[in-house]
Amino acid sequence: MKIAAGVILVIGLVLTSALVMALIFGGPSQPPAMAGINEPFKNLDYSDLPALDHYQARDGSQLAYRHYPAATNDDASNGSVVLLHGSSADSRSLHPLAMAYAEAGFNAYALDVRGHGDSGPRGDITYIGQLEDDLEDFVDAVNPDTPLTLTGFSAGGGFALRIAGSERSDLFAHYLLLSPFISQEAPTHRPGTGGWTNVGIPRYISIALLNQLGISAFNHLPVVRFALAEDAQSLLTPAYSFSLAQNYRPQADYRATLQAIDQPTRLIAGRDDQVLDSTQFETVFQHASRDVPVTLLPGIGHVGLVVAPDALEAIIAETQEFVAPDEQ
Repeated sequence: MKIAAGVILVIGLVLTSALVMALIFGGPSQPPAMAGINEPFKNLDYSDLPALDHYQARDGSQLAYRHYPAATNDDASNGSVVLLHGSSADSRSLHPLAMAYAEAGFNAYALDVRGHGDSGPRGDITYIGQLEDDLEDFVDAVNPDTPLTLTGFSAGGGFALRIAGSERSDLFAHYLLLSPFISQEAPTHRPGTGGWTNVGIPRYISIALLNQLGISAFNHLPVVRFALAEDAQSLLTPAYSFSLAQNYRPQADYRATLQAIDQPTRLIAGRDDQVLDSTQFETVFQHASRDVPVTLLPGIGHVGLVVAPDALEAIIAETQEFVAPDEQ
């Protein structure tokens, strides 16, 4: 019995040591800058960028967003669109899309999601589920004109999908997913997200196991880094903590999230997307038995989806298709 107890003690010490080593040394390294993601944003014209507004979240934090009023000659509009940016980015990255929405008669709101831009410390949140609370607080505080559409790009599209498949889906009348991240287990996933991310697998797994035991003390540690150019490191969010990485995406069981969608949802992606395998989006939703129309735009890459004029035109047209039935 003493020998067995000693063996158990040794095994426990070895596992504990491995866990500590993974937490300390198992974090993500910095991937090489990905030109296809960084370069398109450098050419954007921000001369007419609206100033940041702020709303108060339930924890008292002041979170940032930009408002693009509908360019109409009267009080009528097509409703409102809330825009969610991609990973590491902020509201500025969606400036061309927000401008296109405003010019088409929509009130557009581009958020700095908590952990990005001017919304709290970059790269971390307090708890998993806080981003859902923040989004609900935004709708309650700002009270955008209806009908209300949630449009999310890349990681923001994954988070929009998370909302669409949740008990809060009725916050929005429509959901438009722009090349959304779905899961590392989905057929749309490319290794390393096409070179955009580097995940610290040992640390990630260790923290996930600790969370299963109810221990969240290490959720603030970074588990993923992004392939940002050096001059963008200080401007954007170069890494995500475990909490932020787990929250700004669909639920881990992405199939259950897809099957829970109960609001009108559409998806647009570029056929030449270098981050995700866009040819598999239709298959993903078919396997989940969900009727989500998928449009693939030829000659459009990942970032091109939110900056190329042809892509912006297609996104506006798709959103107008949402709104049209509400006007009848």
